Amino acid sequence: MSSAPPPAHHRPGGGRTGRPRDPAADRAILHATRTALVELGWGKLTMGDVAARAGVAKTTLYRRWASKNELVVDAVAALFDEHLELPDRGSLQADIEGVVLRFAALLERPETKTALMAVVAESTRDDALRDRIRSAIVDRQKSLVLLGRERAQARGELPREDDPEVAARTADLIFDVIAGAVVHRTLVSAESVDEEWARTFAGVLVGGLGSATGAQTPDGLNISPSGV
Repeated sequence: MSSAPPPAHHRPGGGRTGRPRDPAADRAILHATRTALVELGWGKLTMGDVAARAGVAKTTLYRRWASKNELVVDAVAALFDEHLELPDRGSLQADIEGVVLRFAALLERPETKTALMAVVAESTRDDALRDRIRSAIVDRQKSLVLLGRERAQARGELPREDDPEVAARTADLIFDVIAGAVVHRTLVSAESVDEEWARTFAGVLVGGLGSATGAQTPDGLNISPSGV
């Protein structure tokens, strides 16, 4: 009896191919995409140029990514996955400071800055691209917020939220505040994010979380809106 055929492999663009993926080729393609984007800009970037730089056939790209939009989003997502993490620094405020500094350093890289600004600009005219940014970048990076909140709850710095909908809204808010503030400062205002700024920002955010959740400040003072 012949064995069943191997399962088809999903490509990032949602299609399928029967051929196994080559991680080394994927890394070369995503790196070539970021390099080409910095040098050429969004308008001049083509799949053919990326293929030539990566040393692969253009058909190889199209088996994995249906369009330039999908390819660039995945190239950005790979940078975030590789370089953004949340080391345990012992407290909620220190954890926030750490991830803010790492995030800002990542945004300072020319390939991140150029690629992120390009896909965000394009997404204002392309709903499918906006959805892909949400699933490939935003939703994946929210895992850092969930991890940080888990640690803070285990330390007793934040109360546990029993209602899943409330917990999800809180996670969304934390992510939006951190991402929005750092992206605006580095990419819009073109200001640096140094340790002093990160410390001040983290203090403001921790105070806001205490107010929103009814947590206590380090000195034991309840800072919930009701004051009780």
